[in-house]
Amino acid sequence: MHFTKKPLFLFILFGCFAIYGQESTEKEVLNIFTFEAIETLYQEKPKPLLVFIYTDWCKICYGMKKNTFNSAKVMQLLNEKFYFIRFNAEEKQDITFFGKTFTYHPTGTNTGMHELANKLATKEKRIAYPTTIILNTAFEIDVQLVGFYNAKEITRIITRYLD
Repeated sequence: MHFTKKPLFLFILFGCFAIYGQESTEKEVLNIFTFEAIETLYQEKPKPLLVFIYTDWCKICYGMKKNTFNSAKVMQLLNEKFYFIRFNAEEKQDITFFGKTFTYHPTGTNTGMHELANKLATKEKRIAYPTTIILNTAFEIDVQLVGFYNAKEITRIITRYLD
């Protein structure tokens, strides 16, 4: 009798997992582009760019990546109305964007900043992380936000920008 209960229990247990596994859990996915990819896409469909500049060591940046940009509403707005670029300010690879090549500039043994991050994120001769920038379709900086913004704040700023 004990032997028959175990297979029945396992059958029910695995049946629950199988049913759960078949549920549709489609989650909105944020489309993240590179500067190089934007050149081609822009030719087909011009849209403003939202560039999120961060570093790997920045806890506030991590919080925005994990929370702000994982909001379904933020993802929907960015996917529909912008090209979204997540850019590490300490990226060491050269980036060619519309005919100009931007490079990494070391400032110490294991430190440095990418020229493009410096160009986009500098505000009043200073740079801070994270910095979120909106570039219009002429690639001019329209909005430059320094610091942490939650999903509600970013949604409000994006919506206001689009109006």
